[in-house]
Amino acid sequence: MSMVSNTVRVVIDGRIVEAQGLRRTTTLLDFLREHQHRTGTKEGCAEGDCGACVVLVGELDADGKGVDYIPVNSCLQLLPSVDGKSIKTVESLRRPDGTLHPVQQAMVGCHGTQCGFCTPGIVMSLAGLMQTQPCPSRKQVNDALQGNLCRCTGYRPIVDAALQAADTAQADPAALKIDDSADLDALREIRRDAAPTYSLDGELLVQPVVRTRKGHLFLSPSSVAEVAQALAEHPEATLLAGSTEIGLKVNKQFWRPEVIVYLGGVAELRTVRTSPAAWHIGAAVPLERVMHLVAAELPDFAEVLRRFGSPPIRSTATLAGNIANGSPIGDSMPCLMAMGATLTLRQGTKTRRVPMDQFYTGLKQHVLRPGEFIEAIELPRPQPGEVFRAHKVSKRFDQDISASCCAIRYRLDGGVLRDVRLAYNGVTPYPARAPKLEHALEGRQPRQVTAAALDAAVADSFPARDGLRATWAYRALVARNLVLRFIGNEEEAVQ
Repeated sequence: MSMVSNTVRVVIDGRIVEAQGLRRTTTLLDFLREHQHRTGTKEGCAEGDCGACVVLVGELDADGKGVDYIPVNSCLQLLPSVDGKSIKTVESLRRPDGTLHPVQQAMVGCHGTQCGFCTPGIVMSLAGLMQTQPCPSRKQVNDALQGNLCRCTGYRPIVDAALQAADTAQADPAALKIDDSADLDALREIRRDAAPTYSLDGELLVQPVVRTRKGHLFLSPSSVAEVAQALAEHPEATLLAGSTEIGLKVNKQFWRPEVIVYLGGVAELRTVRTSPAAWHIGAAVPLERVMHLVAAELPDFAEVLRRFGSPPIRSTATLAGNIANGSPIGDSMPCLMAMGATLTLRQGTKTRRVPMDQFYTGLKQHVLRPGEFIEAIELPRPQPGEVFRAHKVSKRFDQDISASCCAIRYRLDGGVLRDVRLAYNGVTPYPARAPKLEHALEGRQPRQVTAAALDAAVADSFPARDGLRATWAYRALVARNLVLRFIGNEEEAVQ
């Protein structure tokens, strides 16, 4: 028996707001604009690209004495997924005396706005950055604005405004902080229990369950056991984590899956364990955290993740979601395959381990069984003597879909390439290793590897096919030249 609640509760500027009777695929953006009349938050693209809809979503910190915020594209987030959280919109920045937030004031002073449509999302991205980086560098500002499109100003005055706001607030860093003191008690009141809840009969209760008039469900488990139970009862259910893919389908294809199981409330799936040999990354860990986790030891992987999408996308999208989605141009998969990552898959109480390079069986096809889900990713840490390189090629450098991404791991033993692992996206119907290219490299000195040998291996490995983002001739050239670059034999690379 499941405990059922048709109410979603959020905190908006110190008030507990209850949403009842709304479609469970209602987006946070539509809720804010149509039901809360917070029209400062705009809809531009409805697919997480323009940033006009950026708001901050907050949760109680580990001590329960403060609020941790992340920027999100409210057009992609389904309303039930923010149950129990705090929402800050551009209207939230206004001080009780009516004065503007330093970022808003600097945008006025630096003429950082013209038509103004994108301005609220830009302001929220910058305000969110300054909750953790009160004195950001120009690079950090540029990265924070990666997902905010503006067709008027050319960004220079916007970046100037961000730096000016940080400078003027140095005397009073608290001026940059969002006042959430009124939110704390409200968040504590609506916080869900972290421990599983059982009935008097010993049955596991899953809460909340949001039902629609058509009988569709939105399940929000709080433990891995509850996830497993939900999928045992509803093996056809759609798993929801960051909503960057499902939100897109909801907006563009009007998709209405019958059962949604949301993973964001499962603390076990949001956990990272680190050992000398590997990182054990839970399925609901967002890409932003993974990026910072691996940055020191795998900087190329961190850069691929940085270019994966904007901060609002990285703050919600998950590594496991990218894997399960199975896009032929998914960016994380070549890196994971080259590093020898392993997936832990769970079905009920049983788990099995599957090497990342054995997960896919075809285009958007994988080895997951009905009711089975990715519980964690085990990513080996680089060991002494190992080299890891990766690079993504796309038409636009930031926040664009890959033409191809290549990753390699190898050792140099006496100047000879050993233990070579090489993987690509964009050249096959699904991300995959390239054993014939690995063979062309294994046991050879880098200077002995020729463009002709790699060209032959590429031609023998992948079917020649043009695509919307690149011709086959271009992709084949990239596939060869990236390998030569990675092993330090760039003089062999030709156009």
